[in-house]
Amino acid sequence: MKMKKETKVAPESQLLELLKQVLPKATNDPSLAGRIYQAVEHELQAKARTAAFERLCARMALPNLEGASLAEVKSQLATSFGDGDVTIKPNRKAQSLSVEVSLPDGSQFTGEIKVNARAGAADDDGEPEVAVKFEPFPICLPGDPELVWLLAKRENLGPDEAGIALARTEEEFWLSKTGQKSLREGTERSFPEFIARVPAGMLGEAGLKRHYKEPEAIKALRSLVKPTRRANRP
Repeated sequence: MKMKKETKVAPESQLLELLKQVLPKATNDPSLAGRIYQAVEHELQAKARTAAFERLCARMALPNLEGASLAEVKSQLATSFGDGDVTIKPNRKAQSLSVEVSLPDGSQFTGEIKVNARAGAADDDGEPEVAVKFEPFPICLPGDPELVWLLAKRENLGPDEAGIALARTEEEFWLSKTGQKSLREGTERSFPEFIARVPAGMLGEAGLKRHYKEPEAIKALRSLVKPTRRANRP
């Protein structure tokens, strides 16, 4: 008899699920518990953004340390981070480029790009082969809860974990070559534009799937059968 293969749950999801169980027992103040949960979730998202930046540095093409190549890297980073302050410092002995991005909100990212002409390959837009089943994952934006994007997530991903994965994927998309090209062409850096343009393969790597590129309005169903009135009894 074959045993069912156990699905692996990411540490971030395990931590969030544990907090949901522990916080109500540790404090009788729901407001305090909510603030702690949100602070941890925010920190996990910040770590995901840092990881996305490091992966960007690992993928970015840098054929050499000549002026044109350095200017291209700085231009790509400036396009991705908008108002961020980008600093680069070449290290010719190590054949690498140190990069630092400081954002107006105080966030700071540092990384290193190795000289590698083969880096930065085009994003894979193919649908990856996935063994785990998908289940519905409808989401909405805080400012417009009546418009719902119909997505799907792997069944072994919890809602919170899937939300973090989606936020991380959006960050990675805008840092990718495809995302940077869209920004240079004047595309607004927004969630609707991300959903419409993100490659299916990039979503698949995060355990997500897009069913439709446009949101749907919530529809309230109405019964077609009119209720019958009961006759008055004497």
